[in-house]
Amino acid sequence: MARKAKARKYSKGASKKVGRAMKKRKAGTLKSGRSGRKVKSRKQAIAIGLSEARREGKKVPPKKGGKKSSSKKSAKKSKKSTKKRKSKKS
Repeated sequence: MARKAKARKYSKGASKKVGRAMKKRKAGTLKSGRSGRKVKSRKQAIAIGLSEARREGKKVPPKKGGKKSSSKKSAKKSKKSTKKRKSKKS
């Protein structure tokens, strides 16, 4: 019985990016994007490497969480603006 070759989920370029992020984390030079704090978590280092690979167009599956719909956010904003504020009368 011949085994069928399975299609790769991640490209070689993506795994290189993750490896580079892991090495930077180990050295203590990997920093998160917005806050600029040092990354200590292994999982976070992998996520940073994968996001860099995605940005460059490497073969990486999309995020599991995906994008949240903006309709919920806009509904919350409109709800807040319609609430009446109680005025203090003295």
